[in-house]
Amino acid sequence: MTSTNLTQTEAQARAELISNVHYTVELDLSAGEDMQREQFPSRTTIDFRSGTGSTFVDFRARKVHSVHLDGADITEKAIGTGDYDATAGIVLADLAEGDHQLVVDALGDYSVTGEGLHRFRDPADGNIYLYSQFETADAKRVFACFDQPDIKATYSLSVRTPQPWRVVTNNVVSAETEGDTVLHRAEVDYRLSTYLIAFCVGPWHEVTDEWHGEITAHPETSDDALVEARTRGEIQNSGFQTVPLGLYCRQSLAEHLDAEELFTVTKQGFDYYSEHFGIAYPFYKYDQVFCPEYNMGAMENAGVVTIRDEYVFRSAASHYEYERRADTILHELAHMWFGDLVTMTWWDDLWLNESFATWSAAMSQANATRFDTAWVTFGNKEKAWAYAQDQLSTTHPVFTDASDIVTVDANFDGITYAKGASVLKQLAAYVGLEAFFAGVRTHFAAHAWENATFDDLLSALERSSGRDLSDWADQWLKTTGINTLKASFEAVDGAYQNFAIEQNGAAPGAGETRTHRIGIGIYRTDGNGQLSRITRVDADVAGSTTAIPELDGTPAGDLVIVNDDDLSYAFIELDADSLKVATENITAIADPMPRSLIWSAAWNMTRNAQMKARDFVALVARGAVAETEMAVLEQVLAQSRVAVSTYAAPDWREQGWALLREAFLRGMKETTGQAQLAFARAFAHSVHNGESAEILQELLGGDAAHYAPGLEIDQDLRWQFLIALAASQDESGETEEQVAARIAEEETHDASSSGAMLALEARSAVPAAEVKAAVWEEITQRGPQLSNLALRHRMAGLTRIGQGELLQTFASSYVANAARLWEELSPEMALRTLSGIYPAWDLSEETDRQVAELIEAPDTPAGLRRTLREGRDRVARAKAAQAFDSAT
Repeated sequence: MTSTNLTQTEAQARAELISNVHYTVELDLSAGEDMQREQFPSRTTIDFRSGTGSTFVDFRARKVHSVHLDGADITEKAIGTGDYDATAGIVLADLAEGDHQLVVDALGDYSVTGEGLHRFRDPADGNIYLYSQFETADAKRVFACFDQPDIKATYSLSVRTPQPWRVVTNNVVSAETEGDTVLHRAEVDYRLSTYLIAFCVGPWHEVTDEWHGEITAHPETSDDALVEARTRGEIQNSGFQTVPLGLYCRQSLAEHLDAEELFTVTKQGFDYYSEHFGIAYPFYKYDQVFCPEYNMGAMENAGVVTIRDEYVFRSAASHYEYERRADTILHELAHMWFGDLVTMTWWDDLWLNESFATWSAAMSQANATRFDTAWVTFGNKEKAWAYAQDQLSTTHPVFTDASDIVTVDANFDGITYAKGASVLKQLAAYVGLEAFFAGVRTHFAAHAWENATFDDLLSALERSSGRDLSDWADQWLKTTGINTLKASFEAVDGAYQNFAIEQNGAAPGAGETRTHRIGIGIYRTDGNGQLSRITRVDADVAGSTTAIPELDGTPAGDLVIVNDDDLSYAFIELDADSLKVATENITAIADPMPRSLIWSAAWNMTRNAQMKARDFVALVARGAVAETEMAVLEQVLAQSRVAVSTYAAPDWREQGWALLREAFLRGMKETTGQAQLAFARAFAHSVHNGESAEILQELLGGDAAHYAPGLEIDQDLRWQFLIALAASQDESGETEEQVAARIAEEETHDASSSGAMLALEARSAVPAAEVKAAVWEEITQRGPQLSNLALRHRMAGLTRIGQGELLQTFASSYVANAARLWEELSPEMALRTLSGIYPAWDLSEETDRQVAELIEAPDTPAGLRRTLREGRDRVARAKAAQAFDSAT
C-alpha cells in the first residue's frame, strides 16, 4: 500500500469495496494563533459501507493517537506500535460486509508550503489566516479519509477557533461561542470528493451580494432526462435562481478589494453558464476567498473557491491583469458544474477537468464580459505555454499516464491545461458549437452528483453531433507534438491556382498528421494602408496535403494566414512573401486576432531557430508601441527580453538590451494608460547600464514627467524600479550599503506582506558574489523551513535576468543537492524550486554531462528526472537559437 502516493490500481480496488461514506470532521484550531505550535487536533469519524476485504484510510501527519472501528480499539492493528507510517496509512484489515464506523484521533500539521492547511501571519497587522488546498490528494493532511475522487461523500464539519475568527467552508456556517472559543459547524449534504472540501479560517474581511438569474431550459436536461440523476441529489433545470455571493480577503487588503468589479464578472459568468449548461448552479452559496501565499491561481472547492490574493490589486493593474483575474474567476465557476457536480473518476481525466474550465472561461469572457478579445489572449498566452511544453522531451499525450499521484502532480502542465483547452476548441469547431453544448448538457444530465470519464463525454458528443469521434480522439488525445501547417499555391494573373494546405507530421513524437478544422484568411493592403481580410474559407485538413479548391481562381492577397481565427492547435509557417509583408507591416493589421497570430508565429520561429532573435527584437522594437491588445503587448514585451537574454548571440546582447531599453522608454513617453504601464514594467525588468540605472534613480525620486508623462508610480511600480536598481548596483554608482538603505527605507514605508517579500527579492537581486552565495545557501540548505512565497521571491532575486555569470559556480552544487532537496521539500515546492534554480545560465558541456548522469542514475526520483530533462531541453534550445542568431 502507498497511501501517500496512491496508485490508480489501489484506488479502483478501494472504490469497489467502499461506498455510502459520511465524514464527521472535527478540527481544533483554537491555538492556531500560537505560531510555535506546529500541529492541531483532528478527529475524524467515518461512517461507511464495505464489502468483505481489507483496505486502508489515508492520513498524512506525524501523530495518530487512536483508531477505533465499530467501537473497538484497533490502534495497534491499524497503525502498529512504533511511529505512525503515513506511507502505509491506517490499515483496515478483514472488514466484514456491512456498515461500519471508524474514529481516528490524531494531530495534523500546519503547512507553510500551500499544501494541506496553510498558516500565514500577516506582518501588516499580526492577524493569522489559515486556508486549505487539497487537490490532488492532500485532504489527508487535515483529516483521515479515502482520498480519491470517486469515493464521494457527505460531510459534517466543525472547527473550533479563537473568538475573532470566522470559518468559510463548503456550506453556510453556524457559530456557537464557548468561553474564549467559537465552535463553527456546517453540513455538506451533497456528495463531494475529498479534494473539493475547504476550510478558510481567520478574521477575514467579508463583502456579500446575490446573483439572481434564470436557467434556460434545454431538451438535454429536461425532467425526463434527469430522473436518475435526481435520485442522487437535487437538480434545478429551469426557472429562476438566487445564489448568495461572498468575497473574503485579509483585513489589511480590505481597502483594495474591488468588490463591485469582482461581483460583476462573477454574475456575468453565472448568466452565461445558466444559459448554456441547462442545470442551475448546484450548491447553496458561492464564496471566493483571496488567500495569501497561494501556489496556484485558484481552486474550485465546491461553493468556496480559494484564489491567490495577488488578485486583490494594491496598485494600478493593467487591463491584462484584470482579464487574467476574470479568466480565473470564470474558470473556477465553470468547475462547479464540470468537476464538482460531475467529477472525474480518476486523475487520468484531469486534463478534461482543467481543459473544459479553461475553454469555458474564454467562451464566457468573450461573450459575456468586457474582455471580448479573450480568444486573442488565449492564442497568445495559453497556446504559447502549450507549444513550449509540447516541444520538451517530457511531452505526453493529452490523455496520459496517471498511474499514481506523483505522476499526476507532474502533469499539471501546459499540456493538461492549455493544449487540452486548444483541443476542445478544435472539437467545438469540428462538431459545431451548438452540438458541443448539447453534448455537454447530455453529459451533465447523465452524471450529475457522480463520477464520469472522457469516454462518457465523447459518447454524449457523438449523440449530439451525429459524428463518430473515436478517430478524432485517437489523433488528438493519444499522440504528442505539434503539426505545422503551410499554404502552398501559385499566383497567376492575380489569382490563386492549385491552392493547398501542407501538413508536417507532429513533432516531437511519432510524426502523425491530424484532422484540423481551420480557417484560411487572405489579406490585402487597402487604400488606407491597412492589411484587411478579403477572403476566408473554412476547411477540414487531413493528411500531408489537402487541396482547397474554393480558393482556386479567387483574387490573390498580400498575406495568407493558415489557421485564421486560431481554431486549431498547430504551428503556422508563413510563405516567404507573407512573412515579409507581416513582419514589415504588423502595425497595419487592424484586427487583433490575425495580428496576434503573426506575433505568435514570429515567436515560435525564434524559439525554433527559424528567425534570428535579433530580428524578433527588432520587430518588437518597431511594432510594440502600436499594439492595442494589452495581453498581447505584455506578452511580446516579455518575450523580447527572453529573446535577448536567452536566444540571442552573447556578443549581441549588450546591443539588444540597448535597443529594447530605447523602445521601452519610447513606449513610456508615447503611450498612456495601460500601455504606458506595460512599457514601464518592461523597462524595470530589463538589464541596465549606467545611463538607464540613472533613469531608475530619477523615477524613484519622483521625476517621471520627463520619461513617462502622466505615469503614476505607485507602490508596486516603485518596488519594480527598486528591484531593478538593486540588480544594477554594479552599474548605478551606488554602494551595496546605499542599496541596502534604499530597500530598508522602502520596506518601512510598505509594511505589508507584499512589501516584505519584494524587499527579500530586492536584496537577493544585488549583483555581488557574496550575496548570491548567501541566497543560494539559504535556498538549498534551509528551503524546507521557508514558506512557499519566501522561496519564490528568493529564487526570483537570485536568478534575476542578466546575472548568469554570477551564478556559474552553483551548477555543480545544484547537481549535488538536487536529489536531497527533492526528498526534503514538499512535492509542490520541490518541483517549483528545482525548476526555478535549474542552472539554465550554464551552457557548458561539463554541466550538461553532470545533469545527464543524474538523469540516468537509477535512484533519481521520476519527478526529479523529469525536471532535469526539461531544464536540459531548454538549455539545448537556447544553444540552437544562439547559434542561429550568430550565423551570417
